[in-house]
Amino acid sequence: MDLSFFQSQTAQQLRAEGETKGRVEGRAEGRVEGRAEAVLVLLGHRGVEVSEEDRERIIGCGDPDVLDQWLKRALTATSTAEVFEGESD
Repeated sequence: MDLSFFQSQTAQQLRAEGETKGRVEGRAEGRVEGRAEAVLVLLGHRGVEVSEEDRERIIGCGDPDVLDQWLKRALTATSTAEVFEGESD
């Protein structure tokens, strides 16, 4: 079996591109997870009760823009309903 392709310039370039893409996606995912955790920490610090359902909603949100909005609302919200205000489930 000829394995020379795996040592070729093209194969090396494809591997490098895949590794780069993986790092970028991993960092983006980490930022999203960090924002979700920040929302939960802030609400907890402020004494706002977070149900398991709301916790799962926050952790499960993959949209950094939505999480940023929730984080801003969490600064003054007295309930998770205020955090999610105007959002569809």
